[in-house]
Amino acid sequence: MPTPFDVEAFRANFPSIPKLAYLNSGSYGLLSHGVRDAFERYMQARIAVGADWGGWIGELEALRTKMATLLSCDSDEIAITGSASSGLNSLAGALDFRGARNKVVVSNFEFPTSAQIWHAQERVGARVVHVREGREAVIPLAHFEEAIDDETAIVAISQVCYRHGGRIPDDEIRAIAAMAHRHGALLVLDTYQIVGSAPISPRELDVDVCIGGMLKYLLGTAGIGFMYVRKDLIETLVPRATGWFAQTDVDAMDIFKSDPSPTARRFEAGTPPVAPCIASSAGLSLLLDAGIEAISGQVATMTRHAMEALKEAGIPFCNPDADERRGPLVSIPSLDDNALVNRLAERDIITSCRDGKLRAGFHAYNDEGDVARFIEALQAHRDLLDLVPDKKDPQF
Repeated sequence: MPTPFDVEAFRANFPSIPKLAYLNSGSYGLLSHGVRDAFERYMQARIAVGADWGGWIGELEALRTKMATLLSCDSDEIAITGSASSGLNSLAGALDFRGARNKVVVSNFEFPTSAQIWHAQERVGARVVHVREGREAVIPLAHFEEAIDDETAIVAISQVCYRHGGRIPDDEIRAIAAMAHRHGALLVLDTYQIVGSAPISPRELDVDVCIGGMLKYLLGTAGIGFMYVRKDLIETLVPRATGWFAQTDVDAMDIFKSDPSPTARRFEAGTPPVAPCIASSAGLSLLLDAGIEAISGQVATMTRHAMEALKEAGIPFCNPDADERRGPLVSIPSLDDNALVNRLAERDIITSCRDGKLRAGFHAYNDEGDVARFIEALQAHRDLLDLVPDKKDPQF
């Protein structure tokens, strides 16, 4: 029988707790003692020795290995990028949209960056088609069936929508992957709003490319991301955006040719973001030591507890009620979402907002006390809540 998750021991890793009821992991994960200490070690080494290239490369590869462990894949399939955006741009720059296969199918769950990057390819021949969202924060599979055809090059989806927390269940991701592959297209999965809060295996989901970043549920920091690329696909993609850390031999210093790495490192670029790399490695260690299954169980318990408390208080939420269709984000319709975020912050309850919704992003460091503070604050500011929302949430 699995050992129960020790919430109090996990919370002890974060100096902002218990002062803050921190429900903003969907924007930026909470800083742990380990991540703070990693930043300090980096600064101390910079003062003591200046440049420690050997140590820095070791840290980069350690981070790559930890990310591969979390995603249950090989380290050669992981690129460490400056952001999810830079990874996606590198991928886009490896594609040719001049032929008949020039369609990019984009779901309406996407964060703006993802859709904007694909729309930016229109100037080199891409045609972008959006898959509309249905009712109750769900995209019906039939909408993907209508959009994907033999002219499709890329299908881009987000596992969890940043606006409301709706999730595409694993079996539906596999179904979308099957549709894409049947028509010769690649499936790109954005995991940013869930990775670190639940187990994810790109191989089991049959996705071709998987992107994300370290600053949210992975408990790292900004300025660093990752990209998984399926091993047998890597050498078929040659990015036009490159750099010396993307080469087969980083030490070659060859100015007469580009020789992309045979691994996913070919999607990297120049000097890696050293400080974010070291800090994010510490954040990943915290997750891996606790165990992603245990983390996931605590997150699921807290989101369910929060939703049941909202129901009891008569406060509506926009994310789906079904566990398999919900990420770690609970969203609440508001008449003035920015004002509501500010009112809660005055009570040391940290949230965020998007699209007219208050967002509460739960992690394993949240407990029932955080939920109680949250509900009490919402009750005190019911005048800022939209108690009769339109849950269709149309995007057209």
